[in-house]
Amino acid sequence: MSINKNYAVFGLGRYGFAVAKELVDSGAQVLAVDTNPDIVNAASLFIPICKCADVTDEDVIKHLSIRNMDTVIIAMAQNLEASVMATALCKEAGVKTVIAKCADEMHQKILSKVGADITVFPEKESGIRLAKNILSSGFVDMIELSDEVSMVEVDIRHDWIGKSLIELNLRKKYGINVVAIKENNNISTDIDPASALNENMKLIVIADTDRLLKLK
Repeated sequence: MSINKNYAVFGLGRYGFAVAKELVDSGAQVLAVDTNPDIVNAASLFIPICKCADVTDEDVIKHLSIRNMDTVIIAMAQNLEASVMATALCKEAGVKTVIAKCADEMHQKILSKVGADITVFPEKESGIRLAKNILSSGFVDMIELSDEVSMVEVDIRHDWIGKSLIELNLRKKYGINVVAIKENNNISTDIDPASALNENMKLIVIADTDRLLKLK
């Protein structure tokens, strides 16, 4: 899991708080920011580093050293102007990955244009699930098929290169089932378990969500 990276969460409503708390509970370093002092005080009981600040101010972004963050989650969809401004400032500061919560498709388009790397719709993506996705290195995307089962696209690990699915025996070792292989944007369900994997491939697998989150 990517717990050694630095994260910031802007906006501590129900969604932003859920993301920040899940990251903290998983052992990650998190800076949580909101403009409401009462919300910040309440959140500080669960999130050690909470700041009351206006992240649409360029000086605030500099003062909080946001440029040092690996990922910033902007959970302020209710305020379109603020979320757009915060996204733009984070990208200008050099943040590698900005994940922004959006209210609708138009909001999503605007956020993408100003630099958001990933946009999420809260009704489709729970805060806790987003945090788990962020922490699960090697997962390109996670789709919850039910409360217990998910499907994910997984990068080929270095120690898997040159080995076949038969050799790796992922079902026995991790409890995961490979349903397709993606290579050069082509997806095939006609899998030869004896063929060697290469670094350009990705595995599409299904398993219990808990098992997938332990795959690291």
